[in-house]
Amino acid sequence: MTARLGLAPAPGTLDAAERMSVDELRSLQLERLRWTLRHAYDHVAHYRRSFDAAGVHPQDCTELADLGKFPTTSKADLRDNYPFGMFAVAQDRVRRIHASSGTTGRPTVVGYTARDIDTWATVMARSIRAAGGRPGHKVHVAYGYGLFTGGLGAHYGVEKLGATVIPVSGGMTPRQVQLVTDFAPEIIMVTPTYLLTIIDEFEKQGIDPRSSSLRVGILGAEPWTERMRGEIEERMDIHAVDIYGLSEVMGPGVSQECVETKDGLHVWEDHFYPEVVDPIDGDVLPDGAEGELLFTSLTKEALPIIRYRTRDLTRLLPGTARPGMRRMEKITGRSDDMIILRGVNVFPTQIEEIVLRTAGLSPHFQLVLRTQGRLDTLTVRVEARPDTRSERRGTAAAELVSSVKETVGVTVTCEVVDPETLERSVGKLRRLKDQRLR
Repeated sequence: MTARLGLAPAPGTLDAAERMSVDELRSLQLERLRWTLRHAYDHVAHYRRSFDAAGVHPQDCTELADLGKFPTTSKADLRDNYPFGMFAVAQDRVRRIHASSGTTGRPTVVGYTARDIDTWATVMARSIRAAGGRPGHKVHVAYGYGLFTGGLGAHYGVEKLGATVIPVSGGMTPRQVQLVTDFAPEIIMVTPTYLLTIIDEFEKQGIDPRSSSLRVGILGAEPWTERMRGEIEERMDIHAVDIYGLSEVMGPGVSQECVETKDGLHVWEDHFYPEVVDPIDGDVLPDGAEGELLFTSLTKEALPIIRYRTRDLTRLLPGTARPGMRRMEKITGRSDDMIILRGVNVFPTQIEEIVLRTAGLSPHFQLVLRTQGRLDTLTVRVEARPDTRSERRGTAAAELVSSVKETVGVTVTCEVVDPETLERSVGKLRRLKDQRLR
């Protein structure tokens, strides 16, 4: 692994919150939580109705554990109050609006005051520093710009850190390679699957990806596995670290993996309070138990969010590189991405692990759900690596089918296709193609 970049930041460069003891942090969280609950209740009709219906009031929160008494918020709640019904400030205080793509319904709309934008830039700068970024570094931002929060969230964080932003956005992959080669950035911020596409383009152009100036990839916006980390780090000789966020909570920068440990993402708990609950009954689970991740904002003005159900599955663990702040494990999947195939729960990340350890197969794959008779079937369509001989393809397909049966417990079919056959994504990748008869 590369040793070309200093890892741990000097203690004096950390924010005051990163140096807090657990007791200091919990005291700050309670103070900010009580403000947030009151702010939401007083200024957002949805929260006033939901709190009243649940028989709770902001003054009922006297300790952090009391948050579990309050109702959760879902994406449907934001859509039902489209476009601005969840805003807690007057329109003349809103300085920016972002929104989800709305591909499965109305978009979810989020707003930011000037203070919210500064808070976002601050946690993003903290995240980039935790990943290994330093003032003076050049950062190639290949997240999409526009209503999606990724590009502008990264952009403002880079500037807040004192680094130089290269606002490339996504797409035009040959140009991505050219700009990395010509501008010599130390850091790239991009989705992990699109970084793999960029690596492929380096090799297609006859350039060794390991010879590039890049030292760190800050990768997020989709679940990815340790095997994909290994693939990226080996092929590009960089540190690949995870960043997490979602528009409804803030955008990227809610939590960040520290490059010196790479052992999960430290949640910036001075601004975002995490819980893990049972995804079925909503009961709060103890730290260390896996379940669905919830977030409550602690400092947001324009769009306070209370116990937002992310649908992401993880668990909370004690802090390491930032001892006072808890870590969340890499997201293992989403409850709404789960495939139930003949009674067995299947997540795309489980298939990804098997694809990446099967010789001859590339990381580029799709899952295709179809109906055959009365049963659902799942086909893994995966590209062969460019140097895979034709006779090896059949063997690799058989190995994948066997491994899925042994480790996941379902029977699938596998189609190994030519390199560069499957569509590429420059943003969030959708692995699943649902072609079932309805």
